[in-house]
Amino acid sequence: MKKEYVKSVAVNKKARHNYEIDTEFEAGIVLVGSEVKSIR
Repeated sequence: MKKEYVKSVAVNKKARHNYEIDTEFEAGIVLVGSEVKSIR
């Protein structure tokens, strides 16, 4: 069975330092075929 893992593409550390974050949201997209190969 294939393992699923989560990888962050971008992180804005300065925003976390300068501002207080009350609520966090998590969103994602589904990539298929050549899109997956290009992001690797």
